[in-house]
Amino acid sequence: MNKINNLEKIKGSNSYRKIAIATCFGTFLEWYDFLTFATLAVVFGPLFFPSSDPSTGLLASLATFGVGMVVRPVGAAIFGSMGDRIGRKPVFMMTIALMGLATVSVGFLPTYAQVGIWAPILLVSLRLLQGLSAGGEIGGGAVYLTEHAGSKYRGFKTSFLQLMGPLGILFSTLQIAFLRQCLSPEEFLSWGWRVPFWISFFLLIIAFYTRRSLEETPIFLGLSKTQQKTVHPLLSNFRDPQTRKHMFLLFFCISAGGAVLFFCVQVYTAIFLKTSVKLPAGLVDQLSIYATLALFPFTLFAGWLSDKVGRRPVVICGLLLGAVFTQPAFEMLQSLSGQYLEAPNTNSTIILIGLLLTALSLSLALVIGPQTALLAELFPAKTRNSAATLPHNLAAGWIGGLLPLVITWLNQQWGNDLAGLWYPTIFLACAALIALLYLPETRNADLRL
Repeated sequence: MNKINNLEKIKGSNSYRKIAIATCFGTFLEWYDFLTFATLAVVFGPLFFPSSDPSTGLLASLATFGVGMVVRPVGAAIFGSMGDRIGRKPVFMMTIALMGLATVSVGFLPTYAQVGIWAPILLVSLRLLQGLSAGGEIGGGAVYLTEHAGSKYRGFKTSFLQLMGPLGILFSTLQIAFLRQCLSPEEFLSWGWRVPFWISFFLLIIAFYTRRSLEETPIFLGLSKTQQKTVHPLLSNFRDPQTRKHMFLLFFCISAGGAVLFFCVQVYTAIFLKTSVKLPAGLVDQLSIYATLALFPFTLFAGWLSDKVGRRPVVICGLLLGAVFTQPAFEMLQSLSGQYLEAPNTNSTIILIGLLLTALSLSLALVIGPQTALLAELFPAKTRNSAATLPHNLAAGWIGGLLPLVITWLNQQWGNDLAGLWYPTIFLACAALIALLYLPETRNADLRL
């Protein structure tokens, strides 16, 4: 009997490992495709939005990045409801195909110099398709993986999914750094920037193949057998007071807080160091890589810690740390960058900048480590996919995705490169307070209910 039980445990472990790898790789591709645009925002400005004022071109490029984020809730509403009605797996196949095809197409777009106004129109159109796809994938992937994870060490086992965003940025940044090193600036602007989008085609084939063999979640299969599926899951969510409350908490505290920290730490820091303090692009890429690598163990630790002490205290600590540390961290980054530009050969200054970026990564990890499990644990099984994906993507799209644009605009309005950072600081402080007052503990939640 013991041998049979051991074999069943090994089989179950191998099955979950296969599911986790396939889910994570697909989510990695979504993030890689989606965030390569952010990494190349500085390049896209003059290519697709030429202007006599470089700041105007950068704003236009960041606005195009934001467009993809703004439509994410639309994708979440469409694909999230489909996930509750027809299953998690079919939606996965649709979203990965849509994202991959849209991203590969970006690599073949003509520039403004070649086709004029059609260049930014086509770029924005493809960005919209990316946003719709990401809305169905990001959030839905968390539900799918958590429903397969079981109840033991659920926070740790699902925290790996949160590494896919940083990994997507890391892979994209490494590629771009390599291309900048191998190509002249003229070659990179001519065709080198297209290479990361072309590579998406090969990643898409791998992701599609691995996802084809995925199994539907046992929880959704159970709902299908007992005919507990909801015809209009999104409407049911808004009619139920408890679900509405949890959707708001997910939106404001967990997803928006995590999105603000993610885009501050993983996206805006690179833009700030390249454009505001004028550090060399190659050096900024290297620092971004080190900070991202530090995020990996921090995130897994936060997921593990949430299994021990609870999701709630870990998330609140991350929000508070971000609220207290973000503004002074960027002030110190500005000061240290100025010192480096005056004396470029001082390695100690670069080490201090790297440590600051690492500390910012810790606040992010504390919020996103338990996030995957929380997305599923807050909601009932029959409407979980739509209830989790809509507020999560609304927060990531409207709060996080527009963050670089809002901060840059506020900086320009106030004539200060740090003024806009009060926006994420105040937002994180409010999110921490609301979480402290109302966020429930969910680590022992039964996902079958």
